[in-house]
Amino acid sequence: MSTSPTTGDSLIKPTDLRGILKYVPIFSDQVFVIALDGSLIAHENFQNVLLDIAVLRSLNIKVVLAYGIGLQLQGASKLKNVEVTDYHGEGATDNTTLTLAMKIAGEVGSLIAQELTRSNLRCVSCNGVRAKSIGIVKGVDQINSGDVDKLDRKLFDQLLNSQTIPIVSPIALDRNGAPLRINSDLLAAELAAKIKASKLIYMTTEAAICVNNQTLENLPVAELEIYLENNSNLIKERLISKARHSAQAVRMGTPRAHILDGRLFGALLNEVFDKVGIGTMIYSDEYQSIRPAHKKDAQSIYDITRNAVRSETLFNRSKKHIINEINNYLVYEIDGSIIGCMHLRKYSDSTITEIGSVYVQSFYQGKGVGKKLIKYAIKLAHLDGTEKIFAMTTKASEFFEKVCNFKEGKIEDLPLIRQEEHHANCRNSKVFYYPII
Repeated sequence: MSTSPTTGDSLIKPTDLRGILKYVPIFSDQVFVIALDGSLIAHENFQNVLLDIAVLRSLNIKVVLAYGIGLQLQGASKLKNVEVTDYHGEGATDNTTLTLAMKIAGEVGSLIAQELTRSNLRCVSCNGVRAKSIGIVKGVDQINSGDVDKLDRKLFDQLLNSQTIPIVSPIALDRNGAPLRINSDLLAAELAAKIKASKLIYMTTEAAICVNNQTLENLPVAELEIYLENNSNLIKERLISKARHSAQAVRMGTPRAHILDGRLFGALLNEVFDKVGIGTMIYSDEYQSIRPAHKKDAQSIYDITRNAVRSETLFNRSKKHIINEINNYLVYEIDGSIIGCMHLRKYSDSTITEIGSVYVQSFYQGKGVGKKLIKYAIKLAHLDGTEKIFAMTTKASEFFEKVCNFKEGKIEDLPLIRQEEHHANCRNSKVFYYPII
């Protein structure tokens, strides 16, 4: 097994036990889906991870384990001098790769079962996941790569209610019994959502998500989606898949998703029972209905802003303009319907951001939706280094000034290009500023 200098003393102290006890009634009888990276299974601290899982079980927390085989598959391919198409289950899986992956998955699953048994924990490898072929993606045949088709919820419930830990392999069978390889991050997210887990926990051999040398300990899902949409290069490559599937799980109803470094002694217990934790927690919050707009949203944005354009509340933007700027729009969505939108324009010096096209459908006006959009824009601006936000309006002065605490300012303080646009459109808008720093 590999070693790492990050392995050290437990971060939880005996004096913290009273703090842990308050979580016992909260988490008792709840389900945690824990996804174990292949690299962590090969690490010297893996034994301690299993002991942490034993602690969770002793507190009557139900556990489902999914696991990856990337590191083991890479090692086996080099040892056997066999070329594989993808180590981590994120691309196509040819027949040679599938054959080797099936062998490795069986070995790793058996190792996990053996170690859990040594800790006096009941466990079983199960075929409760049915797979389906991914097919062709962007013109490339994924061959033997699969997605989750169906989950045998009854089987998982029976196992969990009998105090048994289901061990779920990244190799699953389709309806005809043919094996397919499923990405373990995707598998864990689907499990968490479909069995109504209260936590999805990715345990890896990477530190928490860091952006600009800042550890993101608590991350709203909408904020994470903004990073993934526009700044995924700021996230470590091996964590991008986990970040994406964490967001997916939270959007599907899992309250919390965690990404943490399993090499740290006691990492799992610290993340679950400490107020701060040591990894990154992704969660739904008051902004959970806000998300980046997608190209398919352009028509909805265009439609809901038409009344505001006719009343001259908003500047007229064509559907073509909205499509071209779609990556700079945010939408507020309820039950699959877009009921509000906002456009963010960042100027070339990257320290000034304009909020525009803020609009909420009439039925939802007066319910705080617009304010949430503005507060969320301010939060994003603070994270990306913006020093000042401004908005221009002809009819929403009271909203910006009294509801959102903006201050009226001067046209002369606008970026030069915006001054020129202001004079050209003859709307005579007022300008309101919100200083970030």
